[in-house]
Amino acid sequence: MMHKYGILLAPLLLAACDNGTSVKVAPTTGKNTQHSAEREDLLRQIKANLVFVEGGDFLMGDFGAEHGPEKIQLDTEEDSKPLHKVTLSSYSISKFKTTNQEYQLYLKLNNSQLKKANNILTQELLDALNTLPDTPAHMDWYDAQKYCAWLGEVSGLPFALPTEAQWEYVARSRGKFIIVGTNSGVLEMKGASRGINISGSLDREDFAIKMGLKGGTLITMPVDSYPPNPLGIYDMAGNGYDWVNDWYDPDYYQNSPTDDPKGPQKPVHKDYEGNYTKVMRGADFSGAFKGLTVARYSSNPSTEVTGDKTVRCVVNSPQPVK
Repeated sequence: MMHKYGILLAPLLLAACDNGTSVKVAPTTGKNTQHSAEREDLLRQIKANLVFVEGGDFLMGDFGAEHGPEKIQLDTEEDSKPLHKVTLSSYSISKFKTTNQEYQLYLKLNNSQLKKANNILTQELLDALNTLPDTPAHMDWYDAQKYCAWLGEVSGLPFALPTEAQWEYVARSRGKFIIVGTNSGVLEMKGASRGINISGSLDREDFAIKMGLKGGTLITMPVDSYPPNPLGIYDMAGNGYDWVNDWYDPDYYQNSPTDDPKGPQKPVHKDYEGNYTKVMRGADFSGAFKGLTVARYSSNPSTEVTGDKTVRCVVNSPQPVK
């Protein structure tokens, strides 16, 4: 099953550079008329893939000990605790992770290029992943934030990266006590390496062979390869971590505000290299024991571009996008 993009461009030729280029909205007259049409096609497609999420109250964090089926904690890490009440306003979120086709068209429209990895092996993997138009695009946090902000600038809609609370709310189908963000709320596997509602390592390896690509089990899958969760959101349990807006703080849940929490107002936590970190959600690669809806991960926002960090945007509006 492949995600259809209507009249969007066929896969774009790829280029790479060591440093990112500032993004500006392309003019819409003269020789850029074609770019204007392409941009409007892109916006129509992105808006068509938004899912409206009605806001409400939920208990955010590791609910396992109180509300899980076995009454034990789901996550061994303490940063997903304590369980705390959150109230969210309504918003819309992309049902898919941003694809290579979308992201590469965005780069083309802004005379920018894909960033290049710092080592040959990582770049070889990225070169393979970047040729697949219907698989997730990969980027650091700053480029993810820039992409969502650009969508807002050209559409006039309040596009942004999702907050950590918004991400968990939809992964848990509006805050239900769901362990993983699949169609059934559990990981369905055929043995340890084949998936039913997620990809297993052998599924990814078979796909890489079919497409004639290097990467093996580290390859990503088309964004609609497996069923969505009950809200219609895909890949909430793998196929790449999703960047969210929040700075990471392992103790944030102890004093998180109730209404529309957005994470710490300034950087708090440093990694072992001394870099402040942002939150990631989901899982790098689908598989057994991965994809908890309550698990939190952190990473340097300007980390080297790798094949496991993705983006989906939200629109912070209380009304559905038309």
